Parts: sequence; C-alpha cells; structure tokens
Amino acid sequence: MKFIDQTVIQVIAGNGGNGCVNFRREKYIPKGGPDGGDGGDGGNIWIESNNNLNTLIDFRFKKIFQAEHGMNGLKRNCSGKKGSDITIHVPIGTKIINYQTREIIDDLIKDKQKILIAKGGWHGLGNTRFKSSINRTPRQRTLGLIGENRYIQLELLLIADVGTLGMPNAGKSTLVKNISSAKTKTSDYPFTTLNPILGSVEIEHKRFVIADIPGIIQGASKGKGLGINFLKHLERCKILLHIVDLCPIDYSNPIENIKAVLHELKQYSVKLYNKPKLLILNKIDLITTSKINQYVKEIKNNLNIKEPYYLISSLQKIGTKKLCSDILYYLKK
Repeated sequence: MKFIDQTVIQVIAGNGGNGCVNFRREKYIPKGGPDGGDGGDGGNIWIESNNNLNTLIDFRFKKIFQAEHGMNGLKRNCSGKKGSDITIHVPIGTKIINYQTREIIDDLIKDKQKILIAKGGWHGLGNTRFKSSINRTPRQRTLGLIGENRYIQLELLLIADVGTLGMPNAGKSTLVKNISSAKTKTSDYPFTTLNPILGSVEIEHKRFVIADIPGIIQGASKGKGLGINFLKHLERCKILLHIVDLCPIDYSNPIENIKAVLHELKQYSVKLYNKPKLLILNKIDLITTSKINQYVKEIKNNLNIKEPYYLISSLQKIGTKKLCSDILYYLKK
C-alpha cells in the first residue's frame, strides 16, 4: 500500500431547504389559513479518527466531499427532510489545517475523536411561522442558508514514543525489526526503507511504539534523498535514537556521518534537534574492539554530544535488550 501523509480536500456542507408558502384549501373551510412548512437543515461534514487506518491513500483520487442538501418545506405544515451528514475517516495522528489561512483546526490523536468541519445551512421558515393576529394570510417565507464550503489540508504525523534517525544502511530497520513486531524490509543498499513504519516493543510487561523512517543524507534539508520528507513523523516522539553505522559500506567516516545527520536535523527544525536523543553505535560485531574504542574516544573529544551512547549489533542482537530497558526507563522519566 502506498504511504500518503498529506493531502488537500474540499468539504461542502449541504444547503438548508427553503420555507414553503401555502394555504389550506379544504371543503367547508374557505379560509383555512397558512400551512407552509419549514425547510430541512443541510447535512454536516464530520472528520473522525479511526485506529484501523494508517495512511491518507483514500484521498488520493477522491478530493471533494459534499453533504446532502435539505429539502424544501411542504404544505400541511410538513417540514422538509434534513440532509444526510457525511463522516470522513482519517488515521489517528491526522492534523487538520485550514488550507487558506494555515490555521490548525484540530489534531486528532485519539481513536474515535470527532470534529465538525463544515456545518450545513440552517433551514428556511415557512409562512406558518409568520402568522399573527394582524397578519392572517402571511406570504412571507425565508430561504435556507448556504452550507459551509472550505478547503482542508490533512497532514498525518505518526504517533510513536521512540523514533529512529540516521544515515541509510545504519541498521535502523534491522533494529526495529528485531526488537518489535514491525515487518520492515532490510537489505544492504541505501533507502531500503521508503516509508515510515511503526512497531510495538514489549519488555518487562510494558510496551512502547517505535517508528522507523527513511535515512537522512548530507544535503537532505535542501531536498536530497528521502528522509527530510518524513522527519515530521518524529515530531510526536519523546525520544530519538540516533543510529550510527560503525562499518559503513561506502567507507565513510562514522564521526562525519554523525555531524551530517545532526546538521540536517537542526536545519529542518531546532525543536526536533533539541529532543532527547540516545546515540546508538551499531554493527560492533563487524569491527575490532580497538576500533570501537577509537570511535568512542573521538566522539567524546570532538563532538559536543551529551546524550548517552550504546554499543550494539542490531543483527546479532548484542546490547539491544539493555537498550530497550533503558528506553523504557527514559520514557517513564
């Protein structure tokens, strides 16, 4: 299934039905008086979050949602039928934005959360409503009001406790796959992960959700690669795992890779850059102990990184259990 996390739709609420002008015409009742009924209200449009959805792909081709108009009033004081409402279902984590003003209307972060997004027009009044002691044969009525018509931007931000961050092939997907229920694709070529994936990690009878997003490369903030398009999915995360490949297949310097990722993150969002991070030095099974110690020494001496670091192997599951336990501890704090 294609992952779509942003779209613009048009929502058109129903118009209210017009009031009716009518007078009773019955045998032996020559002056029956007014009996024109009111119109029906126009249908509303609602947006509701649904736990069974994880992408906005349903809006790829259907962009216009229109509720039913209210029916006009009828004789014999019969009101017109109300227009049917429409409920649009979106994934949990969908942010609703007014496309014209850029105002955030609501943020649906719970299941079954519902919001009225376009209100139907109010019904018109029939001539019965205008009857009085001095106006026995009213010919007035009112027209139904037009329903709201607006353009809405839907933006999906995944809800996860922990997010992964790093260069392509750093081992992010392998780590997420081995510690959680996520069925991520892993391989030895860049950008194996094309879309964000969520996984649930259960440890010590507790659970947290981890998000795997595509890797970031140097120049990502200027449009290179894929990762910058999905960094917004880390905004809701409480902790970020900065995963570093200690044995890159392109023979790049792991220390320079750390600097590049942090630079791109800061260029994208200072708020995201300042989130709590854990530095994960991955693939320790592929290099010698002396090389590992050299990298750790360089990180301490050359990088102003205050967050804790972990030495792990995602593939061999070395150090991953302690990492998960510590993540749980940090989440509690």
